Amino acid sequence: MAIVASAPGKVLMTGGYLILERPNAGIVLSTNARFYAIVKPIYDEIKPDSWAWAWSDVKLTSPQLSRESLYKLSLKNLNLQCVSSSASRNPFVEQAVQYAIAAAHATFEKDKMDVLNSYSCKIEARGLPLTPEALAALPSFTSFTFNVEEANGKNCKPEVAKTGLGSSAAMTTAVVAALLHYLGVIDLSSSCKDKKSSDLDTVHIIAQTAHCIAQGKVGSGFDVSSAVYGSYRYVRFSPEVLSSAQLLGEPGTGGSSTPSMVGAVKKWQKADPQTSQETWRKLSEANSALETQFSILSKLAEERWDAYKCVIDSCCMKKSEKWIEEATEPSREVVVEALLGARHAMLQIRNHMRQMGEFAGVPIEPESQTRLLDITMDMDGVLLAGVFPGAGGFDAVFAVTLGDSSSNVIKAWSSLNILALLVREDPRGVSLESCDPRTNEIASAVSTVHIE
Repeated sequence: MAIVASAPGKVLMTGGYLILERPNAGIVLSTNARFYAIVKPIYDEIKPDSWAWAWSDVKLTSPQLSRESLYKLSLKNLNLQCVSSSASRNPFVEQAVQYAIAAAHATFEKDKMDVLNSYSCKIEARGLPLTPEALAALPSFTSFTFNVEEANGKNCKPEVAKTGLGSSAAMTTAVVAALLHYLGVIDLSSSCKDKKSSDLDTVHIIAQTAHCIAQGKVGSGFDVSSAVYGSYRYVRFSPEVLSSAQLLGEPGTGGSSTPSMVGAVKKWQKADPQTSQETWRKLSEANSALETQFSILSKLAEERWDAYKCVIDSCCMKKSEKWIEEATEPSREVVVEALLGARHAMLQIRNHMRQMGEFAGVPIEPESQTRLLDITMDMDGVLLAGVFPGAGGFDAVFAVTLGDSSSNVIKAWSSLNILALLVREDPRGVSLESCDPRTNEIASAVSTVHIE
C-alpha cells in the first residue's frame, strides 16, 4: 500500500541570525506550500527467497523534474549505492532514505527484520508549484521548465528559482516521515495531531541529521523543525539532539556547501566582537519587542474579539499613519497601539539586519529589496514586511497584511514586475495524507464536468 506524507515550507518571522545561538528564539510560520513523498513497493509480490538477498532495490523519482534514480541498498551495512546516472541524484533524498532505513534497522526487533529485509520501494517527491495570480490556473504538480546546456538537448537542468521557503528541508522531512511510517517505526496517523508526540521527535532527529549531512554543515535547523512541527516559537536544538545518530553510522558528507552569508556574519563577529555584540543585543531587543506585540494581539483577539475585528477591518483600508484614528475608545486603542508597536519593532529589526549586513560585507537586505519593502509597508493595511532571513539576500520577501488587503499588495507588486507567490500560513507540520494528491486533482476536475 502506498504511504503519502507531506511537509510544509516555512517563513522565519523573527529571530533571523539570532537563532543560530541558543537560547535565542524565533517565530517560524509553516506555509501551505508543501512537499509530498509517496512510498510504495516496487514489486507486487515479495519473492519467497527475498530473505537471502544481500541487496534491495530502491527507485527515487521526481515527476516534476522528469528524473529517476535507481539504487541498491545493502541490507548488511545499510549503504545506498546509485546504479544510474549521477546527474539525477539528490543528496537530500539519498540521505533521508539512508538514515530512515538505518533508524528502522536500529529500532526493529529480530522478529521484525523480515519487513526490512524484503524492503524494495519506490519513492516519489513532489512539490506544489508556487505561482502568481496570473498563473494560478495551472494545475498542481506541473512539470518544471528545463534549460538546455548543449545543442543536442542533453544534460538539461531544471529552471527553478530559489525562494528561501525551505524546500530541501520540507522534502527531506516528507521522505523521512513517509519511510518511517511505511516501515512501521512510527504512526503518523495519530502523532501529527500532537506536537509533543515522540513519533514527531523521531522524525525530527532523523530529518535534521539527514539534512545536515546532505548540506555538509549543521545549520540553525528551524526549516526542518517547522517542516516537522509546523508554526511555533523555535529555539535552536542542542547539538546533543543528534548524538543518537552516531548509532546509525557515518554515510558520508553528501552535498556541497558554498561560502554562506551566515559564515560571513560569524567571521565578522570574531573580527569585531564589540560592535557585533552591540548590534546583536539591539537586534535581540527588537525581536523580543515584536514577539511581545504579537502576544498582546493574540490575547486581545481572544478576549476582545469585537473591538479587535473592528480595528482590523478598518485599518486594512488605511495607511498606518491613519490607524490612530481608530483608537476611539480604550478597547480599540490597545489594539491600535499593539499594531503600531509591531510595525515599529519590525522597522528596528530591518535596520539592525541591514547594519549587520554592511558590517559583514553581505547583502542581508539588498538595496533593491529595501526599496520594495519600504513601498510595501506604506501600502494600505500592511502590518509588516521583511526579507526571508534564511540564506539571505535576494531570496523572497514577505508581507503580513490585515484583513483582505493582501490583494492590493499582490496587484502593487505585479505592477513593479514582482512575482507574488500564492503562499499562506498553515500551522500544520508533517502530515499523513489519505491518498496521492494527484488523485484529488483529478477527482476535483471530474466533479466540475457537466454532461448535457
